[in-house]
Amino acid sequence: MELNVLGSQLKPCCTNPATGYFRDGYCRTLSQDIGTHILCAIMTTEFLTYTKLKGNYLTIPVLQWEFPGLIAGSKWCLCISRWLQAEKAGVCSSSSS
Repeated sequence: MELNVLGSQLKPCCTNPATGYFRDGYCRTLSQDIGTHILCAIMTTEFLTYTKLKGNYLTIPVLQWEFPGLIAGSKWCLCISRWLQAEKAGVCSSSSS
């Protein structure tokens, strides 16, 4: 059983579309994941715009990967470095629900 940072059982982030490095819905990683996709986040319009300006087009569908594109309200496993970058830019909050 994999654990989250609080020591409790890791829960899925999103399975439709399947997110995470392994595309199994869980934000978990291993050494080959250079992006470190460990943060489950609810997308906002502001974040999607910000990450697009940084070259990560999360709103664009990629059919060969069965990726429909994300919209505000979608859940997605983010690279921790991008989230930290966006937080420093004032684009996202560090609060959780």
